[in-house]
Amino acid sequence: MRILAIETTCDETAAAIIGEDLTISASVVASQEALHEQYNGVVPEIAARAHVERMLPVIQQTVQQSGLSLANDIDAIAVANTPGLAGSLLVGVTAAKALAMCLDKPLVAINHLHAHVYACQLEAQRDVFPCVGLIVSGGHTHLYQYANALSPEYLGGTIDDAAGEAFDKVASMLGLPYPGGPAISKIAVKGDAKTHQYPRSFIRDDRLDFSFSGLKTAVRYSITGPGNIPVDSVKLDDQQKADIAASFQQAVVDCLVAKAVQAVERTSLNRICVGGGVAANRVFREQLKEACDAKGIELFIAPLKYCTDNAVMGAIAFEKLKAGLVEDLSVDILPGLVRV
Repeated sequence: MRILAIETTCDETAAAIIGEDLTISASVVASQEALHEQYNGVVPEIAARAHVERMLPVIQQTVQQSGLSLANDIDAIAVANTPGLAGSLLVGVTAAKALAMCLDKPLVAINHLHAHVYACQLEAQRDVFPCVGLIVSGGHTHLYQYANALSPEYLGGTIDDAAGEAFDKVASMLGLPYPGGPAISKIAVKGDAKTHQYPRSFIRDDRLDFSFSGLKTAVRYSITGPGNIPVDSVKLDDQQKADIAASFQQAVVDCLVAKAVQAVERTSLNRICVGGGVAANRVFREQLKEACDAKGIELFIAPLKYCTDNAVMGAIAFEKLKAGLVEDLSVDILPGLVRV
């Protein structure tokens, strides 16, 4: 059995053809980074229009890359319909509906967040459930308890900015390019993470929540001092930027690692799976592994190439197909955060 999976939740237009044994026949991702760079973040209207332009070429390229036939070799169409930007989601869901109708194939709607966790199974090549799942990306920072791939229980998450969003905003303050995560990681290598003692919200609390808004504000004050001084009016040298980046990155990593371990200990599952764009951060990966090794926790992190948005993680659709969970053409988008 093979599926064609489509991903358009934010600013990547992606498609992939995946086998039930998790073999990947083709995967194509069209990035929009260049379109949004000048705005230091994703502009929803621009993202939606770009998806319209790129959706069909991406699907065509995926099919050509696989050497397969949509009509004869594909058994189902999968698409992420939640959560995400409304305009972006509409493009992907509309394309999936059209293909399902024309090809007379089952249609599977998947949750983008849980697909990020399922990407860990692509690396493990075995069942990674039950587990604690940590999704950490530009728009989401959330913890779930999974009895299986389709049974998430929300444990906690960010009450304001997501970790990736904080990276983008701090990068903008430092005059670094978008996306902020890779830019900050690059210069942080030359910085001293102990230069600034930034806050680590909730790190000693029992609640499994995150907050990065105060951290972002602390970074701003370390650049400008108190008052309404524009950030771009302050000239920092390269070392100052590197020290701020390293200190900020360490504060985020400390929060993510602490809460991930805390969630595992609370649920007694002893396994954690991590996905999302921020999961590509080297310092985070290394320090989470160290913490898990020290506690005897089994750790799976999505492969680097599947941390950022992609359609391969749409392989979670096989779990829904096995359970008989398919949609008719009335299926709709569910933008924004859906916690289940």
